[in-house]
Amino acid sequence: MSQKTTNAMRLLTQAGISFDTQSYEVDEADLSGTHVASQLGLPPEQVFKTLVARGEKNGIMVFCIPAAEELDLKKAAALTRDKKIEMIHVRELQSLTGYIRGGCSPIGMKKKYPTFIDETAILFDRIYVSAGMRGMQIILRPDDLIQFTQAHTADLVK
Repeated sequence: MSQKTTNAMRLLTQAGISFDTQSYEVDEADLSGTHVASQLGLPPEQVFKTLVARGEKNGIMVFCIPAAEELDLKKAAALTRDKKIEMIHVRELQSLTGYIRGGCSPIGMKKKYPTFIDETAILFDRIYVSAGMRGMQIILRPDDLIQFTQAHTADLVK
């Protein structure tokens, strides 16, 4: 399989951020982060899925959380000072981010949205996030991801 360069990879390269990539077999029936982790032989705590939500006050926001976890919408709302946050509909994902479900990267979305990364990311030397396409992960230092996306770290999971 030839290595495809995604927008996320180009942006990291331009910023001088060191990263690796790893490809995996895509299962259209299971696009979950836990499936990706098992395909890569990794603990699901080290693979971060990218979720997009909408707050009634702050609009679109991006959350990166460990693959097996669930975003706690109440914690997210408290953190962003929104009364209510809800996940966007899958059909809105591509028009808002430029990415499709199962290939949504926190890096290089169409617009710069407020980004939040679960605080457990910093427990790892390197974490895995989508490279912006199904079947490819970017592996990088959590600090580099946090700095590049100007993310806030917080406890985001149930």
